[in-house]
Amino acid sequence: MNRKTQYMTRQREQLIEFLLAVPGKHITVNDVCEHFRNNGDEIGQTTVYRQLDKLVDEGVVNKYTLDGVGPACFEYVGKDSHVAKNSCFHCKCVRCGRLIHLQCSELDGIQRHLYEHHGFSLNPMRTVFYGLCSDCAERE
Repeated sequence: MNRKTQYMTRQREQLIEFLLAVPGKHITVNDVCEHFRNNGDEIGQTTVYRQLDKLVDEGVVNKYTLDGVGPACFEYVGKDSHVAKNSCFHCKCVRCGRLIHLQCSELDGIQRHLYEHHGFSLNPMRTVFYGLCSDCAERE
């Protein structure tokens, strides 16, 4: 195995370890780079993007592009993606930007209704509800 391959393997392992340490959280490439920088282990943005894209292709990580303006978010889901089991919608706080998973049987019913009565197949992975999270709503 050449030196470059070993280096990439180490970075991939470190990236997966980081993702495992933040279960259920949506992270950006900047979050990953900042984490490694704070731990004295620089990994370039291009490398992080490339490794995350590979993990997305493998189905180990989900990628969310919410509004076309902000950065893409990534979430480690492992081999048994929660998406394969249940619909997972998202809520985004318009004030702080927090992204929240929303798995709710009520929304599954809406998804079925849209398909059965309107012929529209909703993609829960790309469905985002915008509003205020409980912390921001409490401050108002």
